[in-house]
Amino acid sequence: MFYSIIKTLKNLFIVLLLFFSIYSCNTNKAEIRPNILFIMADDHTSQAWGIYNGILDNYVKNDAIKYLANNGTVLNNMFCTNSICVPSRASILTGQYSHLNGVYTLSDHLSPDSLNVAKILNNNGYQTALIGKWHLKKEPSGFDYYKVLPGQGKYNNPVFKTKENWEDGFKGGVEEPGFSSDVIGNSTIKWLMERKSTKPFFLMTHFKATHEPFDYPERHNEFLKNIDIPEPESLHDYLPSSSGRSFDGQQLEILTNRWLNYSKNKDHNSDTKYPGMPFSIENMSKEEIRSFSYQKFVKDFLRCAASIDDNLQKIIDHLKESNQINNTIIIYTSDQGYFLGEHGFFDKRMMYEESSRMPFVISYPNKILKSQRIDDLILNLDIPSLFLDYAGIKSPKSFQGKSFKKALESKNNLPIREFTYYRYWEHSPVRPAHLGIRSEKNKLIYFYGEGLNKNNTSKVKSEKAWEYYDLIKDPYELKNEFYNPKYKNEILKLHQELIKQKKLAGDIETLIPNINEI
Repeated sequence: MFYSIIKTLKNLFIVLLLFFSIYSCNTNKAEIRPNILFIMADDHTSQAWGIYNGILDNYVKNDAIKYLANNGTVLNNMFCTNSICVPSRASILTGQYSHLNGVYTLSDHLSPDSLNVAKILNNNGYQTALIGKWHLKKEPSGFDYYKVLPGQGKYNNPVFKTKENWEDGFKGGVEEPGFSSDVIGNSTIKWLMERKSTKPFFLMTHFKATHEPFDYPERHNEFLKNIDIPEPESLHDYLPSSSGRSFDGQQLEILTNRWLNYSKNKDHNSDTKYPGMPFSIENMSKEEIRSFSYQKFVKDFLRCAASIDDNLQKIIDHLKESNQINNTIIIYTSDQGYFLGEHGFFDKRMMYEESSRMPFVISYPNKILKSQRIDDLILNLDIPSLFLDYAGIKSPKSFQGKSFKKALESKNNLPIREFTYYRYWEHSPVRPAHLGIRSEKNKLIYFYGEGLNKNNTSKVKSEKAWEYYDLIKDPYELKNEFYNPKYKNEILKLHQELIKQKKLAGDIETLIPNINEI
């Protein structure tokens, strides 16, 4: 009898031990789901980050960026699939190319009914929030809280829209005093401090900077003053005749003229107040004007970027002080790249490297390798699959991207993909509509040169043209080699791969003229 009782108690103890072990495992599993902080700037191109070995590396303010790079992983080859603000942001949320999520151009909107990564995380136990630039016109969906700029928003005393005052479009909102980057940074910390939840969080913080007009707070007025910034190799060698391009592109002189017009007429939209006015180019040659304009442009841009780094640092410091840093994935990126004088350009939109490459750094202590560089070809539509992978959630079939979690945590993995597919839909003769394919070593682009009746596209058609670049010998894409017989076989192979990748991307649109001819 005694031994029977002992045996019963022993079995009961084992059952209880197993129960608590299972409970503990499940609890720990829930507890270790990471917070996800996704911080994104507008147009903050890799050339201005100071960690990509460019000519501006010694001229940037990037203490916070370097901290994340030293304590995490930098992606060398992250690319967007459509290098313009609204489509890129839609792809990051939906995990889809523009032709599937319906956001082709700046004039399009993301439907609140669309499946997005915030909705999925929210439905699976994450507290979700969005602060800063939204730019997708319709009310954000999937977020417990949002505080967003209407359209581009203002740099100084910005207006913010919330659930309490939402109106579709660019109307509505409440003004807050201060500089945009500071207000967004402070609002991020405020939300982190005040959130009342034991759930892990998914927070998207989106800065307006470094978008044109590249304004900056007064504290950076003296930054880079009386310093000559080095010029890119192609600043003055930019004509289509020398490069082999078929179009002019958005030349730096367009920005010069905007400054001149602004200096003459101060009655401008409050969203586009250029700093450092008035501007003058009196008695300068064409070459001198371009160099002078470049110096102002890049200094304004880097001062504007410095305001982001200030606030990145404040956010990082808060996560440290609140003991959340070790369980928080921190990502800093930009929605696309930007030309800083390369090819004589400013702005973005093109498949060239400076425009289509997204700088990207990610930190997650004890999980993601430190001071690591990844050369894999990765796309912006891969990002939401990464979020879900770290949250332990399977990506829906509608997501076209791939998680790159394994690449972040181990050095011995197969490449994510061999090719990237790109398509820019917002046609104008200066920046023609085009599509293309990129491998690790080369790139093929087809400028089909018409808007195909998409929103915000020109009715004026432009010359149809092909471009090929050997990225090993010509990493800055200075010379179109499409007509060089040396590359004939490689071009033919890439062309067949382009047709294949277009189909794999689900881009079945057939109106593109002459795409099958080469």
